[in-house]
Amino acid sequence: MAAETKPNADIEGLSYEDAREQLVGVVSRLEAGGASLEESLALWERGEALAKRCEQWLEGARKRLAAARDQASQDG
Repeated sequence: MAAETKPNADIEGLSYEDAREQLVGVVSRLEAGGASLEESLALWERGEALAKRCEQWLEGARKRLAAARDQASQDG
């Protein structure tokens, strides 16, 4: 049995900027309309995955900032 590939697996390796840029493209394509139902669903799912990736990056940044603030207050 062949190993199943995870849809949108490429998203996990994207930088915040790349994920955000692709998300903007997905939204634009959905807003433009004209896609089949199947295409629209695939775009929606990709958009959701891209948004989640952006959130992961932002949460990581928040944690690093909080750690830096804590360190600065301890050093101060």
